[in-house]
Amino acid sequence: MTGWELVVVCAAGVLAGAINAVVGSGSLITFPALVAVGVDPITANVSNTVGLVPGSFTGAYGYRAELLGQRARLLRLGAASAAGALIGGILLLFLDPDVFEYVVVALIALACVLVLAQPTLNRRLAERRQHTHPHGGAALWLGVLAAGVYGGYFGAAQGVLLIGLLGSFLDDHLQRVNAAKNVLALVVNAVAAVLFVIVADVDWQAVLAVALGAVAGGYLGATLGRRIPSSVLRGIIVAVGVTAIIVLVYG
Repeated sequence: MTGWELVVVCAAGVLAGAINAVVGSGSLITFPALVAVGVDPITANVSNTVGLVPGSFTGAYGYRAELLGQRARLLRLGAASAAGALIGGILLLFLDPDVFEYVVVALIALACVLVLAQPTLNRRLAERRQHTHPHGGAALWLGVLAAGVYGGYFGAAQGVLLIGLLGSFLDDHLQRVNAAKNVLALVVNAVAAVLFVIVADVDWQAVLAVALGAVAGGYLGATLGRRIPSSVLRGIIVAVGVTAIIVLVYG
């Protein structure tokens, strides 16, 4: 890549890091940017995942106050994310890229519905709180596993899917749900990145450019995202999810 192309990819990394911290779906910016500057799509996907890991960390760190008291929950669900990411990464390396096309769109649409329905679902959960699992139970664990598979395979809008799942199964504030989402997305990206570094073709120029931008963007996004009211954040999440569907269907 030329110097200007590296600048473009780095700028895309800043936007992606910020969006990932607030919502998720930053790959819809960095992945097309890498392809646009001439990186092979599969290599771009792999390099993008590796490059976004530092940004995922700064995004999660920025939400550290909202993570208090969630350790047991995140250890349980993090195991599902890690297992799913490993499966998704292997699928990326060995399956036809078109296999998940329609499933991915359906998952993002479902996530948007779950985000919109979250207040109603949480009220119902509160009414039967004595019968709910504090960590979401087996259904949430399996859902996070599936989200991890998707995240390891492609990753765009995995944050929307995770927020939809966590917000629907957990009786908790949306900002705390978003904080948990950032940690789980970090686990997915990190596990997939390790796999890709070992067995896949990684463009390290692309990784560096994405990473430098994503670190700054992740911290910026976390700083701003923590101040956004839940209703506004919910609207942003749905808007990003709808945009992801449009890009994936018509892009």
